[in-house]
Amino acid sequence: MSLYLDNAATTPVRPEVLEAMAPYLTRFFGNPSSHHEVGEAAASALDDARSRVAGVLGMRTSDILFTSGGTESNNAAIKGLVLGSGKKHLVTTAIEHESVLASADYLARLHGVDVTHARVDSTGTLTPDTLAGALRDDTALVSVGYANNEIGTVQDAAALVAVAHDRRVPVHLDAVQAAGWLPLAGLGADALTVAGHKIGAPKGTGILAVRGRLPFEPLLHGGGQERGRRSGTPDVAGAVAIARALELAEAERADEAERVSGLRDEFTARVLDLVPGARLTGHPSRRLPATASFVFPGTNGETVLLELERRGIVSSSGSACAAGSDEASHVLLALGLPHDEARTAVRFTLPHGLTASLEPVARAVQAAVTAVGSPE
Repeated sequence: MSLYLDNAATTPVRPEVLEAMAPYLTRFFGNPSSHHEVGEAAASALDDARSRVAGVLGMRTSDILFTSGGTESNNAAIKGLVLGSGKKHLVTTAIEHESVLASADYLARLHGVDVTHARVDSTGTLTPDTLAGALRDDTALVSVGYANNEIGTVQDAAALVAVAHDRRVPVHLDAVQAAGWLPLAGLGADALTVAGHKIGAPKGTGILAVRGRLPFEPLLHGGGQERGRRSGTPDVAGAVAIARALELAEAERADEAERVSGLRDEFTARVLDLVPGARLTGHPSRRLPATASFVFPGTNGETVLLELERRGIVSSSGSACAAGSDEASHVLLALGLPHDEARTAVRFTLPHGLTASLEPVARAVQAAVTAVGSPE
């Protein structure tokens, strides 16, 4: 069986999570909006899940919405907060996830919102000074990824929030990749998004935390569920699942981050030593514990991936949302890499629970890059 090193794309459902959610797919199947015994049992589970999530995020229970995943959460946060504000300026960066960039484009095209893509440096870092220079009196929202999904660079979220709040501008943090690896509470963000399938919950589960004092225009209208911010019958089993996954991830986070980052650093050093011309992308130290992303000039990233899979290693060239595309990564282009070099990217994202040395993987990378460079 192949070694799966594409955990930024998705993760398997944890047994504890499956066990927690199973009763709400069978015995306790009620609609939580129904005012009878069966519905009230479901509503109680939904309330408990909301409370558990709020505890991990350091927010109020009433701030927590359950969604279908990171893409919906990002769309709802950006569109909901900008349209609710009545203001016409949004600040983000060019290295965000496609769901953020597409939401910004939608607001620009259909609602006349002026979008500023604040510049990041060659490591993918947005500095507080750069953010300060991008803010205006009519800025409705700052939306930035806490940790980048392709290169793993971690932003100084608390510092960015402080700069925006000094100008009375709310901040949305896309924490989809950060959950389970970085602290989520105490950042001061006004909105924060999490995707369940990145932390051992099923696909199709997500969280959007939005502080209740903020004006918010919902994407979905109908029955007024989720305090009018997301209509539709709630997925009780999904809510229970993501709440349990988030609690488990937070409980293990510090130990996992320390151990896995050590293995990642050893792996990174070996790849750079074994593969001539290989370069690490993103910030060299302020990066997700499980992420190592490289470019291999003179190759093609997709071809290297095929060679790695032949050797039992499953990885990716970047975001799963762009998998199979021969286009260069928008993230790497924004960092200033030439187009041809950006197309050589390969990303390895390690799992929770990893204990074994990645020396065999580094050797496989060396063999794969060599094979691409010289036909066997």
